[in-house]
Amino acid sequence: MSDRIAGLLIAAIALVYGIVAGGYEQGFGDPLGPAAFPRIVAVPLGLFALVLVVRPDAEPAWPRARVLLRQLNALLVLVLYALLLEDLGFPLATFLAVTLLARELGARWRASLLTGIGLGAGLWTLFDPILGLPLPLGLLAW
Repeated sequence: MSDRIAGLLIAAIALVYGIVAGGYEQGFGDPLGPAAFPRIVAVPLGLFALVLVVRPDAEPAWPRARVLLRQLNALLVLVLYALLLEDLGFPLATFLAVTLLARELGARWRASLLTGIGLGAGLWTLFDPILGLPLPLGLLAW
């Protein structure tokens, strides 16, 4: 029964995601427009959700409380990342999120910090100056 409930919730999320994407206006000279990626995500997400509803696992194995807590911690980090991205800026928010997620996955502090620094700085460098896609600098914009 839990697979069916999860499938219905995920299908509802996919439906809302697809509907919201339909409201995006297509820019001049852009054949795909901003709605393409959300639709590309929404369609398979909805299909996989329906598979959960139609063919649920007979006896799903629930993870232990410790595993659920780790998953909730990861979800909390991702939600905080989305909320703080503008204020902290992409490099700093990405550094914090990657560092905390790496620690949650069992990496040592040194490796987590180096990975966070590398991804925060590296992704910002790739997207902003190289590809010309502006990302917020937040606290780093002096």
